[in-house]
Parts: sequence; structure tokens; C-alpha cells
Amino acid sequence: MIINLIEKHTLKQAKIKKNVKIFVLYLMQNLGRALDFITLNDIVMQTDYVMYLDFAEGFHEMVDMHLIDKFEEDGKELYLITDRGRVVARELKSDLLASVLDKALTQALRYLDFKKRKIVAKCKVEKTDDGRYLVTCSFTEKGLPIFSQSLVVDTENRAERMRNNFYERPEAIYRGVVALMAGNVNYLFD
Repeated sequence: MIINLIEKHTLKQAKIKKNVKIFVLYLMQNLGRALDFITLNDIVMQTDYVMYLDFAEGFHEMVDMHLIDKFEEDGKELYLITDRGRVVARELKSDLLASVLDKALTQALRYLDFKKRKIVAKCKVEKTDDGRYLVTCSFTEKGLPIFSQSLVVDTENRAERMRNNFYERPEAIYRGVVALMAGNVNYLFD
């Protein structure tokens, strides 16, 4: 019985590792540009689909398997999917839910857009004189303010949850507020 449990666990881990590799290759193929390891890690970690250790281990295995090519440019180590990696991504992407892949790609593109534009997201919580909490969120682009919003909430717990949610997906917050203010109420249902 213990041997069966170990075998099942080993098979489950192998499947997770395979899915992580497919997921990363799919993203790299569709992003279509060389990226450094930290940026790739940040992109993958935004999805909540992959654990860091699974990503790091699987990523280096993909480099060793020549699915991902490593090279240096301007003193920076970059990675790019190989032709072999593209074949794997194309042939095996159906092993993963299309909705997961589409959502991850959308998040990755937004993350890269914010990074390229040098957008910085900030959120602070302050207690007001009447015992409530002021939550102030802002975005700056290359040092210039492009968005600022404040809300007053009744509890510190709610304020902290808002701040945490803001930092988890600042791109989605920005996109949502801009869409709502522009009159695109369908944003909530997309």
C-alpha cells in the first residue's frame, strides 16, 4: 500500500512538472521575445497556477533539453524558446485548459506592458480621525502620476485586504477602473 502511494505521488509530481513545462513554453512562444529569468519568474508567479520550485526546476530542465535557449546580451542572461520548444508547446498545449492559458497570457502581456512603461503601483492605508481607514492607491509612469484613488472603509481588515488585492494584480485594477470610467461596464463581465 505504501509503495502504491509513493508511485501515485511520483506520477502526480511528473504530471505537474510536465504541465509546468508546457505552460512556460506556451507563454514564451506567445510572448515572442527574449526575457531574463526574473521576468519569466514574475510572469509565471502572477498566475497562481505554478509554484516557484516547480517552475525553477522545470525551467532549468527545459534549458538542458534544448527547449529553451540561454544567451547573453548586453551583459544580461536572456532566454528564448527554441524551435523544438515551439513544437512541444504547440503539440501539448491541449493538455492544459485553454482558459488557463489565455488568462495567463493576458496577465503576462499586461505585466510586460507595465514593466516597459515603468509603471509603479503604490497603496497605503491610514487610520482616519473617526476610526475608519483611508486606502489610497496610485500609479506613476516614469515618475509622473497617472492614477490616484482613495476609499474610506470601516475596518482595518477590509483596508488591508484591499491593499493586498491591489498589489496582487495592479494591472487588473488599473484596467478595470479605466474601463469603468470610460463607460465600458462590460469590463466586469469579460
